[in-house]
Amino acid sequence: MIEHIARFPRVRDQAVFVGNPDDVVPERFAPHLPWIREWTEEHYSFAGYITGFDPAEFADRTRLRTELGYHEDEQVCIVTVGGSGVGGDLLRRVIAAFPDAKARVPALRMVVIAGPRIDPRALPTHDGLEIRAYVHQLYRHLAACDLAVVQGGLTTAMELTANRRPFLYFPLRHHFEQNLHVRHRLERHRAGRCMDFEQETPETIAAAIADTIGREVDYKPVETDGAARAAALIAPLLEERKGRRPPSTHLHGAPTANTSNTIPPGG
Repeated sequence: MIEHIARFPRVRDQAVFVGNPDDVVPERFAPHLPWIREWTEEHYSFAGYITGFDPAEFADRTRLRTELGYHEDEQVCIVTVGGSGVGGDLLRRVIAAFPDAKARVPALRMVVIAGPRIDPRALPTHDGLEIRAYVHQLYRHLAACDLAVVQGGLTTAMELTANRRPFLYFPLRHHFEQNLHVRHRLERHRAGRCMDFEQETPETIAAAIADTIGREVDYKPVETDGAARAAALIAPLLEERKGRRPPSTHLHGAPTANTSNTIPPGG
């Protein structure tokens, strides 16, 4: 990508990074390649983060919890690993931690969301543990919870950060984005507690749940105008092309905008 953009700088009319310059890691693409942040600042415009919702909608958490069926005397822990099947082992280990966590936090209500690629019937269970295949508008449940246990994906982690909810996250081993880019961004926001799946046992996970659930956080705020800023960057391209060409279903000649959360390795 680096060589491609250097050779054909006009191939894109606009490139939008969903985030801010400080979200880009201060590392090189490779020893012989440019610094990632400097290269990104040269070739991208920055929109700030885009959550897809306004956290102000959830300012009244008591009302939100009532709508979702969570009670005031419960401490709700949402466990989710997204839409792939790769998180099955993490779900099983957190489920194994439930009895110990419940003993440490008597008001604990743990809701495990299997997602579309993990059969909830294949997961172990315990009395008092809830396992669901799917919940509608998961981000609302994350906004209402007292703790979330998740993998290291950017979207879910930033939803929790925007809503100022405590969470434990387990980046996938050898997953470049989760271990480098996402972790850097979360650390910049002072958000989440990073856990190592290879090192953690059900006992240590239960202890982390008890230590973190309901804790007040001091996260760096996530901007709420990212979508408007991205639209403002893209809209002039559309205005510029109005009236210049007849409508076409072909991509040739159409303005091109590239958006990115993290910068892929170049070459």
